[in-house]
Amino acid sequence: MRVLVVTKIFPNAKEPLSSPFNRQQFSALKKYADVEVMATLPWFPGARFFGKWSSAGRVVDVPFRERIAELDVKHPRYLYLPKSGYALDGLLYAASLAPAVLAHGKVDVILAAWAYPDGVGAILLGKALGIPVVVKVHGSDIDVLATQPGPKMNLKLFLPWAARVVAVSRPLRYKVAQLGLPLDRIDLVRNGVDDTLFHPRDRQAARAALGRPDDRRRYIVYVGRLEPAKGVVELASATAAVAAAIPDVAFVFVGQGSAQAEIEKFTQGIADRMLFVGARPHHEIPLWMSAADVVCLPSHHEGTPNVVLEALACGRPVVATDVGGIPEIFAEGAAGALVPPKDPAALAQALIATLRGDNPLAGTPFRPPSWDESARNLHSSLRLALASNAPAV
Repeated sequence: MRVLVVTKIFPNAKEPLSSPFNRQQFSALKKYADVEVMATLPWFPGARFFGKWSSAGRVVDVPFRERIAELDVKHPRYLYLPKSGYALDGLLYAASLAPAVLAHGKVDVILAAWAYPDGVGAILLGKALGIPVVVKVHGSDIDVLATQPGPKMNLKLFLPWAARVVAVSRPLRYKVAQLGLPLDRIDLVRNGVDDTLFHPRDRQAARAALGRPDDRRRYIVYVGRLEPAKGVVELASATAAVAAAIPDVAFVFVGQGSAQAEIEKFTQGIADRMLFVGARPHHEIPLWMSAADVVCLPSHHEGTPNVVLEALACGRPVVATDVGGIPEIFAEGAAGALVPPKDPAALAQALIATLRGDNPLAGTPFRPPSWDESARNLHSSLRLALASNAPAV
């Protein structure tokens, strides 16, 4: 089976740490199919002059072809119109990619990873070329983008043309069904965990490996982008209450983003307890998780976040928000606590309770799927799409 992956959420030379879950899943899929990736990049005339203020400006110098995780990766540009209201993005995506797809050669199945514009653009291309399309949805593409008028209109119109849709959690699967797809064409394929990296380690040994052998404070570790939608401002707002209750606590932020300055404003009185270590290579993340006493993910929206799966695989309790597929993970057995999103007081209370060992959830050990399991399940969905012979209408 020849699979062409089309997605804008994938690593590249300028952003090598982007979307590691897709890199790992598609690399594992290569064991079962012939996989090539078109990791698209936004472009508009003059994009390079906008630099850090535009995603197109940030990646304008990415090479057109790379080798990433044993995958052949091309970076075709698609025309992106800032502030266009998103209504035209799917059509522009399809038109921009058409020459690259036509020049690519034989394709059995197109796998679009992200609902809009990637999914809609791939569906339009697949419809024109007679190639079945599978759309993988992740979370915010359905929870957030699909609530906006332009994307919602396009998704309700075109997503039912997909041969199949892959959702990373059950709640996300039901939300996709609300856009017009029957449930029997929406497959649950959870993301996996690299169990060679993410497994239980001794806490102090992990800290020693990170150059902090003598730090005996209790760590609350956040891993991810420092952006408001990830709940980091609420976490910062909760730090004072947690620090007052737990004198030896320290807060570790692994990642970077636009909210760091706002986080620092909230935490000025406890600056000695704050560690901002920036974005770290993927192989270092399990050390930070293993160094933690609690891993925290207070996002406003999520699919099934790998941060939670990886922290649990490292044997650490997790305090996370009750959104997306996170409650499903806890229902299957996990240690930690769930809190409402955007509620710093509840977040502080849960962090304190978990550090004290009287957290409300303390389930049986949870074993996330491996990436090989995840890839096998994705391959099964692709085979069903291929058997359908063409996108369903």
